[in-house]
Amino acid sequence: MAASMVPAETRKITWRCSPDVDRCSHMFEIHGYTLQAEGLGVGKTVVRSATFAVGGYDWSISYYPDGYYGQESSGYASVYIDFMSNKTCPAGTKVSGHFRFRLFNPATGEFRIMLGGYLPFKHTVNPNGSHAWGSAKFIDRRWLQTSPYLCHDRLTIVCDLSVLVGSRVSGPESTETCENEIIIEVPPSNLSENLEKLLDMKEGADVTFKVKGVVFHAHKVVLAARSPVFKAELYGLIGERKTCRHGHIAIQDMEPGVFKALLHFIYTDSLPAANGDCDLDDEGVVKHLLVAADRYAMDRMRLMCESMLCKRLDVDNVAAILALADQHYCCKLKDACVSFMSSPKRIKDVMATQGYDHLKKACPSIVMNLLEESVKSSVC
Repeated sequence: MAASMVPAETRKITWRCSPDVDRCSHMFEIHGYTLQAEGLGVGKTVVRSATFAVGGYDWSISYYPDGYYGQESSGYASVYIDFMSNKTCPAGTKVSGHFRFRLFNPATGEFRIMLGGYLPFKHTVNPNGSHAWGSAKFIDRRWLQTSPYLCHDRLTIVCDLSVLVGSRVSGPESTETCENEIIIEVPPSNLSENLEKLLDMKEGADVTFKVKGVVFHAHKVVLAARSPVFKAELYGLIGERKTCRHGHIAIQDMEPGVFKALLHFIYTDSLPAANGDCDLDDEGVVKHLLVAADRYAMDRMRLMCESMLCKRLDVDNVAAILALADQHYCCKLKDACVSFMSSPKRIKDVMATQGYDHLKKACPSIVMNLLEESVKSSVC
């Protein structure tokens, strides 16, 4: 009887083709924006960044505050990423990748993605030509004038640029190169945008708060997940809550605009854009936000407020900010204030302010330490 034929086991080998990409985020700050960036007409003013290298090629950012060309960009500012290596690369060289532009708010650390996100580009080098990618309608100029992104007369544009420099195949005993690859672009997360809509639409809201007559709707599970204080209050770990008529939870000692900003941060992990209720350029508003963040154990929000106040320290406000920092255990802000006041000349000017009188009453030990350090510095 013939032996039965047993088929040999089929070997499976996996090869993996991956793009080799060089990435760079280039931050372009335009200081003194209103002085140097507007007023000459469409296409007549351009502000250029320094040249920077990505993927072995040179690039720069061109910003046209009055628009780049014709009626298409009237009323808008235009921006482009310029390819600067046409004369240094061999003719016919293929260049490809993708880019996006973002605006940056240095006061809050927030970014705003423009033009819908990443956009692809492909280019064949021509020594006698030039090429750029971007948008003639980058920003509505009227919107920009009142937006939080034109902060202290400074506009910060971020260009995220990715350039394909090759491809590689990885697998058993393989070092070969794959020329044709497919890149699947993954969009940035929009979780915070969706949660912001959830807060605004009030859909599924199961708790309401009343702050000086203004009612806010929210979701217990979101508040509890983000704030241990809200978790304790809403799920019975802290004493009985103060409630108003109609079952609203009463929030004492807080302005409606501040509570609204607190909810916005809880849902989106970012502070809201400047508006009538919450102007982040107002030092007093930032102080109230810091107090609210400390009250509800929102540590990141508190640190953001500390950072904003730290950048605004001066002789007139440093004593009051130091008292606030000490009261709410803001160690980094407290250290910054003490460092600011440490010189003998500066402490003398600070002592003449009203804030210093409050500091003496509220934090006498800090004042004693400051005076001791000042004396030591003057002796040295």
